[in-house]
Amino acid sequence: MPVQQRYTLPVKAGDQRLLGELTGAACATLVAEIAERHTGPVVLVAPDMQNALRLHDEIRQFTDQMVMSLADWETLPYDSFSPHQEIISSRLSTLYQLPSMQRGVLIVPVNTLMQRVCPHSYLHGHALVMKKGQRLSRDALRLQLDSAGYRHVDQVMEHGEYATRGALLDLYPMGSEQPYRLDFFDDEIDSLRLFDADTQRTLEEVDAINLLPAHEFPTDKTAIELFRSQWRDTFEVKRDAEHIYQQVS
Repeated sequence: MPVQQRYTLPVKAGDQRLLGELTGAACATLVAEIAERHTGPVVLVAPDMQNALRLHDEIRQFTDQMVMSLADWETLPYDSFSPHQEIISSRLSTLYQLPSMQRGVLIVPVNTLMQRVCPHSYLHGHALVMKKGQRLSRDALRLQLDSAGYRHVDQVMEHGEYATRGALLDLYPMGSEQPYRLDFFDDEIDSLRLFDADTQRTLEEVDAINLLPAHEFPTDKTAIELFRSQWRDTFEVKRDAEHIYQQVS
């Protein structure tokens, strides 16, 4: 029996529909059907990240609508280390695309749903589009990359890294599936090409790339000063002995 004959979609806040016995891929097919019928985005709350990834792959098999997942940081409260770069990159990509998502499915683990996220105005305000033929000072670009939280390295291997060699600038933007190689002629972008991070070999040429900030929060001087002030107001400990305070400062 078609799904639409068994239930009707909620029409206002507070409406509930209880659907049970969704074994196997039944949940994925049901959510895909809801996404096809609903006129706006659908949020699916998963019990954990493992189930979120499984549902993401399954739902994509049953609908042409956009399907995205917001990854969990996979860190515990008061851990003294940051999430993996791949996780941050995935989250930034999803958060950047969400405001333009008219229809589709967003899958969120319940732990992730409880976390605050940055406003979309921050991501869009700090995003940078670079195009072939664009006039752009290499020194100004390096300063902007540093300000956005990108790390200067000898060889680009991970998201959030960049490297310089003469007229070349290698860059692995957050949210991108592959790194890019920018070839400058004076202060003009002469070419933009994908390259393989493992072999470092140049691949096909592209016309433009979208550069997202390296973090979900600002790391400029103003943001650091605000962090210091909020830390002093919140914690009654010696900040000189706190690893996190020292690392951010």
